[in-house]
Formats: sequence, structure tokens, C-alpha cells
Amino acid sequence: MKHAGKMLSLWAVALILLTGCVSKRKYLDSQVAVRLLKSDSATLANRVNNLEAMVAQQKRQIQALSAANEDATAASSRLQSQLSSSKEAYAAQQQKLEQLQALLDQQKQQAEALRQKMADALSGFSASDLSVTQKNGKVYVSLSENLLFPSGSAAVNAQGKDALGKLAEVLITNPDISVNIEGHTDSIPIRIKYQDNWALSTARSTAIVRILVDNYHVDPTKIVASGHSWYDPVDTNSTPEGRARNRRTEIILSPKLDELYKLLGT
Repeated sequence: MKHAGKMLSLWAVALILLTGCVSKRKYLDSQVAVRLLKSDSATLANRVNNLEAMVAQQKRQIQALSAANEDATAASSRLQSQLSSSKEAYAAQQQKLEQLQALLDQQKQQAEALRQKMADALSGFSASDLSVTQKNGKVYVSLSENLLFPSGSAAVNAQGKDALGKLAEVLITNPDISVNIEGHTDSIPIRIKYQDNWALSTARSTAIVRILVDNYHVDPTKIVASGHSWYDPVDTNSTPEGRARNRRTEIILSPKLDELYKLLGT
């Protein structure tokens, strides 16, 4: 009986000790689990912080890109506006150039028509004494001294007056023509009646103006007279033939250019 009681007591102690060992093991396991959970939590928290920092950085980058995009859009709008303005200016310039070219072509056609009229009107005179040419939209009627004047004189002879009458008929039927009359001499000095070749060349151009206006009623507001002495030769002054060509009167006819000047001024 006593022996059974001892055995029972031993089993009881063993059971208590076993229970205590199990509880302690569970406690230690729990502490390990807690430490692992804390470590995982810290790792997760650090990861969250990193992700939040990355999100913040991404937001800043998005804002910067958005601002850059707005600047680029504004710059693109300005460039588009400038491009549109440039295209409009180019189109306007092209239109102006086309109009200018049309006017120049028209002037050339008018000058050619005038040259033909003048050549027809003066066809009865010798080609050695008279020529009609067109250059730069103007018509040049060159009359020799032999056709118009005695040597060293500014008095127009009968044949010269006849030629000027034919020329005046064309001028009167073409009132929009400007007339520039230029007197030219050779280089041989003259001192008989006139002070010098300047005076002779000017007197000759003025004499022609008077005949056109007084005898043939050409509009005086369309005419300009000038003298060039021997400073605008068409040939050498070292030969008699060259000097003869230089002693001439040139009547330069210019079609009306009001529309051309108006276009150039716009």
C-alpha cells in the first residue's frame, strides 16, 4: 500500500515536471515567433517607407513632366502661330510678286507696242539718222545731228521738224507717256555761239521741247529736257564716224508706272 502511494507520488511529480517543460517550450517558441513577427513587421514597414518614397518621387517626376509638357504645348502653339503668320506673309509676298511681274510684263508689252508705233511713224527717215529701240521697259528714239541741226547750231531744220511732227502724233495719241529729251555732243569744244558743249546740248534739247509743245501741242507737263555734253558717248570720240554717232538727241519714252510704283510702295 505504501509502495503504491510512493509510485503515485512519483508519477505526480513527473507529470508536474513534464507539464512545466511543455509550458516553457511553448513560451520560448512564442518568443521566437514574436521576434520573427517583429522582424517581418520592421521589414514590411521599411518596404512601405521605400514604396512611399518611390511614389513621392514618381509624383514629383509626373509633375515635372506635366510642367514640361505644358511648356512644350505653349511653345508649340507659339511656333504654330508664327508658322501661320509666316505662311500668310509668304502668300501675300507671292501675290505681290505675281502682281509686280504682271505689271512689268504689261509695261514691257506697252513699251514694245509703243516702239512699233514709233518705228512705223518714223519709217520714212534714213536708218543712219534715226533708230528706235526698246530697253528696260522704255523706248529710245535716237536722232542724229545730221537729221535735226546744222553743225554747232540748236536751230531745228525742216527735216528735223518733220520727224518731230511724226513723233508728236504718237505722243498725243498716247498721253500716259513720259518724255525725256537728252542732248549729246562729241568731245570737240565749241565756243562760237555757245559757252561750251554743255550749253549746246542743253539748247538743242530745249529747242526740241519748244517745237513739240508750241508746234505740235504735246503736253508740256510730260516732258523733261536735259543736256549731257560729251559725257555720255555711244561710240569713240577718236574717229569722225564715232563723233558723228555721239552728236545726237535721244528722246526716251516711258509708259506710265503709277500702278507699279503704288504696288512697290505697299
